[in-house]
Amino acid sequence: MPLENSGDLHIRPVTAADFDQWLPLWLGYNAFYERSGPTALPEAITMTTWQRFIDPAEPVNAFVAERNGQLVGLVHYIFHRSTISIAPTCYLQDLFTAASERDRGVGRQLIEAVYTAARQAGSARVYWLTHHTNTTAMNLYDKVAENSGFLQYRKPL
Repeated sequence: MPLENSGDLHIRPVTAADFDQWLPLWLGYNAFYERSGPTALPEAITMTTWQRFIDPAEPVNAFVAERNGQLVGLVHYIFHRSTISIAPTCYLQDLFTAASERDRGVGRQLIEAVYTAARQAGSARVYWLTHHTNTTAMNLYDKVAENSGFLQYRKPL
């Protein structure tokens, strides 16, 4: 049963049978963020990530956008605790739409599906990060959320 339905586009939870169509989208997402070739994620990360989507005990989730039997987009999200809220928080970690589907509302519908799942889980908020050069995505994000103004700092360990 699709979560969202807009004409011939269906947003639904990923299933184990989706792996072969999900993988090219995942690889495309990682290539966009320059995690391909020599900087590619190890296969073990991809396979563990996939298994987490399928495991109902995991807080890691995925929706896919499907049009005419083909996956054309993905979104991955994680529920976690927070020090500023009793309710769980939802982190939208990955969002990607096939190039042929851009500017057709797929990204917006995937975000809206995460909003729906977060509401159903009792989350207090949904948040995500993007690179400051990802202006195309930020044009959408500015329409569906507020820019918090925070910058991310990190240190690999």
